[in-house]
Amino acid sequence: MSRAKNEPVVYSVTSASTSTTDDQDQRVRRYLTMMGIRIACFGLVFVTSGWVRWTAVIAAVFIPYFAVVLANAVSPRQPGSIQSVVPRDDTQRLEQ
Repeated sequence: MSRAKNEPVVYSVTSASTSTTDDQDQRVRRYLTMMGIRIACFGLVFVTSGWVRWTAVIAAVFIPYFAVVLANAVSPRQPGSIQSVVPRDDTQRLEQ
């Protein structure tokens, strides 16, 4: 990946885990996806018959439980660590 001539070099000095906001956003998306599947199951109840209908009913009943459990499952936080960084010599690149 190349960078522009005037763009500064950015070094990563931490191995910090994902932010709590990103974790929460992921859990919200997972919950909303499962609720969307539940709505589709309700729709299937009215347009299908037989075992497909009963499977959709059972899924519509049990999906909310699993959606809430997964939405409340917070990822374990891993402590970050600071690593030493040795910057490369960019003076040659800037002169070009």
